[in-house]
Amino acid sequence: MSETPMNTLQYRFDGPEDAPVLILGPSLGTTWHMWDRQIPELTAQWRVFRFDLPGHGGAPAHPAGSVTDLTARLVATLDGLGVQRFGYAGCALGGAIGVELALRHPERLASLALIAASPRFGSADEFRQRGVIVRTNGLDPIARTSPDRWFTGGFAAAQPAITDWAVQMVRTTDPGCYIAACEALATFDVRTELTRVGVPTLVLVGSDDQVTGPAEARTLVAGIPDARLAVVPGASHLVPVEQPAAVTDLLVRHFSTAWQPAYDSATGQVALPAGPARPFPAAATSVPAQPAPIAEIAPPAAAEPAGGRPDPYDTGIKVRREVLGDAHVDRVLAEADEFSGDFQEFVTRYAWGEVWDRPGLDRRTRSCVTLTALVAGGHLEELAFHTRAALRNGLTPAEIKEVLLQAAVYCGIPAANSAFRVAQQVVREETTPAE
Repeated sequence: MSETPMNTLQYRFDGPEDAPVLILGPSLGTTWHMWDRQIPELTAQWRVFRFDLPGHGGAPAHPAGSVTDLTARLVATLDGLGVQRFGYAGCALGGAIGVELALRHPERLASLALIAASPRFGSADEFRQRGVIVRTNGLDPIARTSPDRWFTGGFAAAQPAITDWAVQMVRTTDPGCYIAACEALATFDVRTELTRVGVPTLVLVGSDDQVTGPAEARTLVAGIPDARLAVVPGASHLVPVEQPAAVTDLLVRHFSTAWQPAYDSATGQVALPAGPARPFPAAATSVPAQPAPIAEIAPPAAAEPAGGRPDPYDTGIKVRREVLGDAHVDRVLAEADEFSGDFQEFVTRYAWGEVWDRPGLDRRTRSCVTLTALVAGGHLEELAFHTRAALRNGLTPAEIKEVLLQAAVYCGIPAANSAFRVAQQVVREETTPAE
């Protein structure tokens, strides 16, 4: 166990001190105990290092809002322990940390396993909506629905003790750290960087995973040069818990046969074995990689104007999506035509790329100002989607209510009456947990 400064992570070691280090990374809402049933066999060959995400499993509640930040904390923890080289297996958010390690710290990584992972986890809207629900209702609604996301129905029914354990694990997580981790997943996108993952990689997924399923796994395999696919039948998202023996066997064989030689500090290179990559051993729980669609490539960034400052359009579209959500922005842009297209470009470039991105006010404050201005102008349609934006920017329903009460004093009772009706409906829609 560890004492945990703000820039590091809570951790534990199991296994012989002189064995090579294998790190196991957890999923959002779980603790290092999700790996308990892998430990006896893995520690026969490795010194296993497990860590908790901030605010999970009793870890100090120091929120980390990006995968880059979480990875930096893991590296700082390892630096403090003198661990320089290691294998890494991570589940879901833990898998995102694994990809980040491969991209930013390739000299440290000997081999990689990505479990229930994806180069991009759903949509940013989905995770920001989850943050809104937690901010408004606490973690109980998320905790109660976690077994539906994590396990197949048959497993959940047959293993009530494990199902209850999963619910309690989420329920005892720090809400602020959970929201920050949702933001980390919302902004994670490495689709265009997968070709730079240079270590042997096992991509492992449950056949019934409805969160990050076989399609996402095949996208990883298609993009990573030395990757192999293993699909575990009869398992959903938290496959190490649902099918522990199969996952343990796959991890043992992967890390036993695909441990990349050490980084040569004299040449600055990693020595790779000659010849084609060794095929992944056949097993009842694995299937060979199938022909997969090429990973989606993001459009190239617009060229910077010569002799002037960068065009704010790219920043504007990013900020606009973060504040209003992908679904809204996609709909507005799809509806634009030759008549309205120039206006949408103008709004994106100047309202979002210039004003909303200025450092003088944070986004919570900008949402307060925007809501008040929309009430004053009677712009109820825009008030609706800016109420959603305010929730995503971190305002609580109670704070939005105070903004509208303040607006009632200075903008008039009739304007505020209409605004309350609109905002009330939006708050109900956004903060009511899905059944």
